[in-house]
Amino acid sequence: MDLLLTLFLLLCFATCTWFLLVVLKPNPGPRKSANLPPGPNPLPVIGNILDLGEKPHQSLAKLSKIYGPLMRLKLGTTTTVVVSSPEIARIVLQQYDQVFSSRTHADAIRALDHHKHSVGWIPADNQWRKIRKLCKEKMFSGQRLDGSQGLRREKLRNLRDYVNECCVNGQAVDIGGAAFTTSLNVMSATLFSVDFAALASDSSEELNDVMSGIGSIIGRPNVADCFPLLRLVDPQGIRRQTTFYFNKCFGIFDEIIRQRLQTNDSAATKFDVLEELLEINQNDESELSFDDMKHLFLVSIVCITELIVVGCELYVLY
Repeated sequence: MDLLLTLFLLLCFATCTWFLLVVLKPNPGPRKSANLPPGPNPLPVIGNILDLGEKPHQSLAKLSKIYGPLMRLKLGTTTTVVVSSPEIARIVLQQYDQVFSSRTHADAIRALDHHKHSVGWIPADNQWRKIRKLCKEKMFSGQRLDGSQGLRREKLRNLRDYVNECCVNGQAVDIGGAAFTTSLNVMSATLFSVDFAALASDSSEELNDVMSGIGSIIGRPNVADCFPLLRLVDPQGIRRQTTFYFNKCFGIFDEIIRQRLQTNDSAATKFDVLEELLEINQNDESELSFDDMKHLFLVSIVCITELIVVGCELYVLY
């Protein structure tokens, strides 16, 4: 039913767009075509959406054999450049990284202004450099990684004990769930000096649902990304669902920050990331706001946990 409604709205929007752009648009005379890479001829209104097929990665690989490693696709009203070779990717990411860092934001990323705070989405400006510097010096410095080595070993021992217990009791091991809980606790202990979940617990499953929900909803195809005007109505509800998941995570972060500010006791947790970021915030809030902090925590936890879980599951499968 949702798919039919989305297709109906897309058809109505396509008809209105065609009428406005083709019928009502005055003819300004001939104009010079943009200097764009080669690509398949787009259809009216929908562009090359149908060329993606059911498996876009395979379709793009086939198209790259025809149009080359750098090609242009028109997805709705959005022009997209596709890079499909290591050589071109190296040029794009190394020589022209400043240009491509200000890429178009997916509509889901606009939930709670994530695109204005996340180090993964903001342009390479002063704010991005400040957050990147914090990540380098406060979160992933050699000193911090060396200092948390014992913590990582402890979490791996807990995982080993859990797997041994399942083997003794003849129980199946949920590889994805165990990997998620372990990676989540490593990150939460590093950031906040607390464990977010226990192995094989209901809280772990709930947090897993939230984190995996964020990963799946952000990566879901969205009509509003092809037709930016549809962002006003969010026809598939993707931004609304993303906001729901973000609010759940931010609620957890808000409570942790509130408790830390109330206790005002950094003796036992002076080595965690939160304590150092709070110190920066209290010295100069313009340097790092609470919103910046929460979005940074969100990116760190979601990216690392999802990467580890997917990697473990693929390793077991293949």
